[in-house]
Formats: sequence, C-alpha cells, structure tokens
Amino acid sequence: MNEALRFLRFSASTWRLFALLWCCIDSASALTVGFVNPGRHDETYWVTATEAMQAAAKSLDLKLEVRYAERDHLRQIDIVRDFAARPRLLRPDYLILVNERRMGGEMLKIAAAANIKCLFAYNTLLPEDRAYFGSPRQMYPQWIGSMVPHAEDGGYLSARALIDRGMREKRFSADGKLHMIAIAGDRSTESSVLRNKGMERAVRENPRVVLDQIVYADWQRESARQMASELYGRYPDAALVWAGNDVMALGAMDALVALGKQPGKDRWFSGINTSQEAMRAVIDGRMEALVGGHFMAGAWAIVMIYDYAHGHDFASEGLELDMPMFSTFDATLAARYMNRLANGTAPFDFRLHSKTLNNSLQHYDFAFAKLL
Repeated sequence: MNEALRFLRFSASTWRLFALLWCCIDSASALTVGFVNPGRHDETYWVTATEAMQAAAKSLDLKLEVRYAERDHLRQIDIVRDFAARPRLLRPDYLILVNERRMGGEMLKIAAAANIKCLFAYNTLLPEDRAYFGSPRQMYPQWIGSMVPHAEDGGYLSARALIDRGMREKRFSADGKLHMIAIAGDRSTESSVLRNKGMERAVRENPRVVLDQIVYADWQRESARQMASELYGRYPDAALVWAGNDVMALGAMDALVALGKQPGKDRWFSGINTSQEAMRAVIDGRMEALVGGHFMAGAWAIVMIYDYAHGHDFASEGLELDMPMFSTFDATLAARYMNRLANGTAPFDFRLHSKTLNNSLQHYDFAFAKLL
C-alpha cells in the first residue's frame, strides 16, 4: 500500500513538472507580438490598422496582443511597463511601437531593459532623438528596425489632387491666385510633420497657389470643425481645404454645411486615411481626393518580424524601411475599396508576402494599390 502511495505521489509530481515543461515548450514555439496602439479602441483608423495586423498574425500563426493607449501618450509608457514587468515566459517576444508624441524613445528603453525586441511602425524616432537613442541595433540592440509609410506622399498626393481640381474649376481670387487653407494633425508626430511637408511641396510646385494658413486640430473632427468655421470667415476666397486626415476633413465639411454651403461645390476638400464615411464622401463627390493605404504598416511589420524570427533578416533591404504605401482614391477606386476591403480585415493571404515562405521573393513590395 505504501509503495502504491509513493508511486502515486511521484507520478503526480512528475505530471506537474511535465505540464510546466509543456507550457514552456508551447510558449517558446509560438511567436508572440505585442502592439502598443496609440489610438482609441473605437477610432476608425487605428481599429482598421489593428484588424489588418490581426489578419497578418492569423495568416502567419503568430500570437498578437493589442493594447490601446486611448490617445493618452503617457499611457503608452504604462503599457510597455506592463509588458516588461511580466514573468519572462509571459512577455511578448517582440513589441511593435509607434513614436506618437515622441514617446518612442522612452518605450524603447523600458522594453530593452526587459530584453524585448522592438520594431517601430507608422512613426519612428525623429532625427533630434537619435543622439540619445542612436539607430537600430546600435545603442539598443533590441531595437531591430523600423517600417514606416512614406508619409510625405500622403500629404503631397492629396494636395496635388486638390490643387488640380481647383485649377480645372478656375476658382481664382481677384489676385489671380488659387487659395488654400490646411488643417494639420499635430506639431511633433513624424507623420504629421511629413504630411505637411508633402502638402507644402505640392503648393510650391504651382506658383498660382497660395497657402493662407495652417492650423492644428490634433486629429479631431470637432476641433477641425471649430477651426474651419473660423478660417472660412477669415479667408472667404480659399476654395481648397486640405486636411491631414479624413476625420479632420469631415469636420471641416461639417462646418461648411452648417453655413448652408455644399462641399464639392462651394469648396473642395481632401483627406488622408480610409474610413467608410470618407470613402462615401469621395463616391458622392463631396470630397475631392482621399489618400490612404498606410494603415497596413502594422500588418507589414508583422510579416517582417515573422521573417526576422525565422532567419530572413530584413537588414538586406535596410534597417529603417520607408515604403511607398499610399494610393489616391477617386470615386471608382473608393467604390472598389468599399466592396473588397472596408468590411473587416483584408481578404488576402499574408503568407504570400513572406520571404520565409517564398524563396523566390527578393524584395518587399508593400504598395497598397496592388492589393486592390
């Protein structure tokens, strides 16, 4: 009897040890990625970005955990601290970070101290931060690289389409110029700075275009509505309204409607991003131009991490990739997008874009137009 009890005790102990080892093996075999999402859980752009990342993770059999900072830049820090404070086996193998409001450097420090590898997507560290944090794989070896959309393209393409419409309509003021106002996001985030730069480049290319004023609405529809209301009174001849995202463009359109005027007739608008409301505005002619596709940056970051973890280092193409991703949506392309991509995650197989799974693939091509 005693021998039997000793056997059972030994057997139970052995099974507990076996179960622990099995959990460790299972955890080690499944690649885990955490995403510190700077947006709100109900914010169209960041929800769409998350859905694309989830589709990529599902395609590649990765475990993805998404935490929303709810537009609180300090909360981003807290989320990374939470990831870093977990027991080693429960920490993600990689973090995808966004340098929103210049919080990227601090997040990198915390993650590196916990030996979590990091990849920046959407926005990377600004040049003025490099003295403190260096470049990927230098001061912080855990920072493996970055992958950002070529943000200047978004500002340039949307402004150029807007200007082209104004020129066709010959909406010149008494001074013979075509006047434009701009509603930008914020002053410090890299994507905002670069979108503005692209917009200003489009203005400089045409000597008959005058940019009357840039204001900053912090990416918010209501703020853009209020600011646009003031700008319309200040610049009654400004026929063109450029906005740094679709939400602010819609807010500026709201302000025009409140004045009893019609977007697409009394003034023309452009925006950036791919919300369904903005797409419908393009289709029905209220918004002249919409530029987007960069929401896929996080999904492409998942592909790069998958390849890196499986021995196909993206360093062969550069540690800091700045990729063309933007497409200009006219009414035809907007309708195609609504039919194929707007309702849920993108219906294509991300495995086709992995170098690990496609030996013939030599270079990443993340252009959005090809997906449509």
